[in-house]
Amino acid sequence: MATNKDRVALPPPGAQKTNLVCHFCIVGCGYHVYKWPESQEGGRAPEDNALGLDFRQQLPPLAVTLTPAMQNTITDQDGKRYNIMIVPDKQCQVNQGLSSTRGGQLARVMYSPEGVGRERLRSPRVYVGDQWVDTSWEDALALYAGVTKKILDNDGPGALAFDCFDHGGAGGGFENTWGTGKLMFSALKTPLVRIHNRPAYNSECHATREMGIGELNNSYADAELADVILAIGCNSYETQTNYFLAHWLPNLQGQTVAQRKQRFPGESVAPAKIIFVDPRRTPTIAIAEQAAGKDNVLHLDIEPGTDIALFNGLLSYVVDQGWHDEAFIAAHTRDFEQVLQANRMTLEDTSRITGVPLDKLQRAAEWAYKPKASGHRPRAMHAYEKGIIWGNDNYLIQSALVDLVLASHNVGRRGTGVVRMGGHQEGYTRPPYPGDSKIYVDQEIIQGKGMMYTAWGANPFQTTLNAEQHRTVILRRANIVREAMASARGGSTAQRVEAIYDALKHKGGLFLVNINLYPTKLAEAAHLMLPAAHPGEMNLTSMNGERRLRLSERFTDPPGSAKPDCLIAAAIANSLRQLYAAEGKQDMAARFAGFDWKSEEDAFNDGFRMAGQAGAGPIDSQGGATGNLVTYQRLRAMGNNGVQLPVKEYRDGKLIGSEMLYSDYQFDTADGKAQFKPAPWPGLPKPVAEQKQKYRFWINNGRINEVWQTLYHDQYNEFVRRRVPMAYLEINPEDAHALAIASGDVVEVYNDYGSSFALAYLEPDIKRNQTFMQFGHFNGVMGDLTTPWTDRNVVPYYKGTWADLRRIGTVEEFKRNISFKTRRFKA
Repeated sequence: MATNKDRVALPPPGAQKTNLVCHFCIVGCGYHVYKWPESQEGGRAPEDNALGLDFRQQLPPLAVTLTPAMQNTITDQDGKRYNIMIVPDKQCQVNQGLSSTRGGQLARVMYSPEGVGRERLRSPRVYVGDQWVDTSWEDALALYAGVTKKILDNDGPGALAFDCFDHGGAGGGFENTWGTGKLMFSALKTPLVRIHNRPAYNSECHATREMGIGELNNSYADAELADVILAIGCNSYETQTNYFLAHWLPNLQGQTVAQRKQRFPGESVAPAKIIFVDPRRTPTIAIAEQAAGKDNVLHLDIEPGTDIALFNGLLSYVVDQGWHDEAFIAAHTRDFEQVLQANRMTLEDTSRITGVPLDKLQRAAEWAYKPKASGHRPRAMHAYEKGIIWGNDNYLIQSALVDLVLASHNVGRRGTGVVRMGGHQEGYTRPPYPGDSKIYVDQEIIQGKGMMYTAWGANPFQTTLNAEQHRTVILRRANIVREAMASARGGSTAQRVEAIYDALKHKGGLFLVNINLYPTKLAEAAHLMLPAAHPGEMNLTSMNGERRLRLSERFTDPPGSAKPDCLIAAAIANSLRQLYAAEGKQDMAARFAGFDWKSEEDAFNDGFRMAGQAGAGPIDSQGGATGNLVTYQRLRAMGNNGVQLPVKEYRDGKLIGSEMLYSDYQFDTADGKAQFKPAPWPGLPKPVAEQKQKYRFWINNGRINEVWQTLYHDQYNEFVRRRVPMAYLEINPEDAHALAIASGDVVEVYNDYGSSFALAYLEPDIKRNQTFMQFGHFNGVMGDLTTPWTDRNVVPYYKGTWADLRRIGTVEEFKRNISFKTRRFKA
């Protein structure tokens, strides 16, 4: 049935039905999975199919979202074949039956030998001679544990490097972050760990947390209750699609006015307005203008890297107008006057630095902060994402933004919040990190440090900063080990370990292990690959952008001998424990105890529940020590709506959660008061400013709607591969014509740090001397152009790079098959 593209087979009554949370973006839409034997099919009458719908007549609009991509045929490990259908859950409060282009293909990306997942790792692989060969878990674990133990015994934990996921959703979750964290931090005790999308083990939100405000502090419903939404550095339609469609647009179109009047009696209420802070006119802005009317949409198209000046100027103006909340500031915050002095900037200076006209700045301040006709303060929700997280000095940008939010009292009230929109879902719970969060791991590796590098659910070859140098060094160091492994042909595991260790110790080699769903680009350098499982192939818990925790249920087997990450971690730990026990080193063996898990639920109970009670997790600043109330059984009963963390209690068979944080004005500081933080405008960092002076084009970058991250699934999805075969580069037509570049041409993008290729995409909405390049594509790595600069907390400035362009030529297949119509919605 997987090859049938012109019809959809209906699940019969009695088909197995389970809950699944889409594992792609942070929104976490709820879906239902139907599974039934391949030889069966339901009928069109409502009593003859598991959906209970009458397909004998035209269904009402959106009665169900159902396409051929939502169906697949899979094979379980018992050899039996099943049809699956994955459709959005209309009762889920998150997506309300909507399906994104990513979630709408959940069935398609499930493993089948002939399908999208056909290149999945199905067994461990080891690089032998000059090729990859499949091997057993016993052999792979013996090699992994043997090299690890040799390094640990002779060189200490600081030589064991990890690049590891820290999220929920695709392969993450509380089970897997706990399993990997317990191995890395409690057992191995290594400090040389970085996170999948940044080169150190740190937070993306240092400043907001120090100020006492966790980054996920409201509910999606607050977007329906806001008077004004400020969308800062986020392209929400493309990257959090159903949050935008189900919760933002109804408010912008006036559909929630009656609800808001009832909720906030006496307040002036009108359809919400929206303010975008983004140098680029995004598809989200174009859609918002069509849906809400241009008079209700304001685009502050700031110059790159000037967010700090914008927020400081608005703060100063708001205070000068007397629109700040003096009573709230006095009762619940600290250091306002000092920060106001440090951040002060006139609106005229703000306009000069940001490039935004003075009247637009004044209008933005009036919309978001001027008291309403009823005398009440506007309810302004500030939503931010990668545009400032990866922007010019993460620490100062977030400080300046939260200063503005605190002064205007836009946290702790319904319809407000200062919240990140997010990439992945969240699922973080780990023991305390034993290292210094300012260790710049990429630079450590480049400088020859570290002997073993485990990339776990991470792909730095496509996503790190200064990627060309990083990749070049790792390939060189890894090749030293490959040569050593080739020289040990015919040897025992112990002999292979000795040959590898000699290459590490005396020749500067690096032993690289890739633990993932797919080989990824790391296969170019790796020596060992271990196959991981996928949501739907394991039980997995994580929370979305409103802290909504759900159980995404297992409904099929992983391919081959692939395992959940938490059970891979347990297998590694148990192998090391056995090696130390055999030597009689009971103290070391004890460090690797406590991994006797038989299932992912065992890891969940060991981590989320037990660590939560001990106060060690969940460590995402949102969950609190409430794990003792949460069990798989209770989560299963809560369905796709789950519970919003922190959980308050379990009552009448339900988990009771928290819709909004800080409504009691008890912030996450020692005295419970939110702390203003100085954030004077610093200008651009020196390495970035130097590139700007030398090269013409700003290389803005980010995600797009139909592609997820590094295309780990999508590169095998014919529809996506044909649509986006190479990272594309949006460029203004006048700039393109001056360089003899046409849509569909391949261009080289280059600067002092590297070069990459991209597919030219002429777009009139792009400003002169600016571009937008798709981030994370395997065919055109934008990170090759990014400087190695990071802020004081080693958070990178991915958005800050300039380069020149050169036409390479045309790939006729691209010209013939790809549409270069504008991606902006046109009426």
